[in-house]
Amino acid sequence: MERRAFIGIAAAGAAWPLLARAQQNVTSAKINRVGVLWHASNADEEKVYLDVLTKAFSDLGHVEGKNIEFLHRFPAEQPEQFRKLARELAADKVDAIVAVTALGAKEAKQATSTIPIVFVIVSDPVGGGLVESLARPGGNATGLSLMAVDLSGKRLALLKEAVPHLSRVALLVDNTDQFAQRAVKANQAAAEALGISLWPAEVSTPDDIEPAFSKIAHTRADGVILGAGSMLFNERTRIGSSALAHRLPALSFIAEMVPHGLLLSYGQDFPDFFRRAAADVDKVLRGEKPADIPVEQPTRFKLALNLKTAKALGLSISPSLLATADEVIE
Repeated sequence: MERRAFIGIAAAGAAWPLLARAQQNVTSAKINRVGVLWHASNADEEKVYLDVLTKAFSDLGHVEGKNIEFLHRFPAEQPEQFRKLARELAADKVDAIVAVTALGAKEAKQATSTIPIVFVIVSDPVGGGLVESLARPGGNATGLSLMAVDLSGKRLALLKEAVPHLSRVALLVDNTDQFAQRAVKANQAAAEALGISLWPAEVSTPDDIEPAFSKIAHTRADGVILGAGSMLFNERTRIGSSALAHRLPALSFIAEMVPHGLLLSYGQDFPDFFRRAAADVDKVLRGEKPADIPVEQPTRFKLALNLKTAKALGLSISPSLLATADEVIE
């Protein structure tokens, strides 16, 4: 055999173990498993944020089906389901849990003290016992904190600017939400400062919504503010249609509710919250500890206006309010 041919065969033989190991590394590359504890009943109800979250992971290099697997869980607003599904994710030993609400975060925290948890929509993570402090969370949880209650005065002032004759307002709250009474107190204080009469209209199930709007209209309220409760977000279509049917200008702190018939919203940019939550999970998957990742507070607020609703209600939005809007639905 010629020397050149022998060297070629020998080199190829030496390369085979290297190629085999490389192939093995490719096939055995770790697929991160991320559990997501939502709050609604199914993926369609969460689509507006589910799509944002998965795209945010993809933009960070975590592509579903290649190097990441999502275990989406939908508790349908049932406390016992939050607990059951949180425990299931912990038992599955996922690499991280994204908890979308305060109740989800609480149940995830109780289900595991070792799996990293990133919460997304939580009003008071310190008071709720999820973290030791915003700057240094400690433990296995971190995430993003809301300022929903703190903006009560600003939202009420915006509604008054959009509805100049505003003097009587109902606050629609889900009385099963743990922050409901806190929202009532904050909004009542803001209303008093503006010389507006405000009272709570409580609901606890989706079927309570239409009767609540009927009663609010009967009391001749000039508008409705949507308070605490993720159930209210789930029922955004029903709420929007009820508000329009009773000719009630309605305001929320979630922009994604406005296209369904509300007049306006002012609050955190929730799609941005989910993008930032993905960034926190990315840090965890790369080795950072939740204890060392500060809880983020809102840095961006969004005003959304629905001119179609304004027209249907016979309202003229002032040029100054229109100029400050971040999103306008025409």
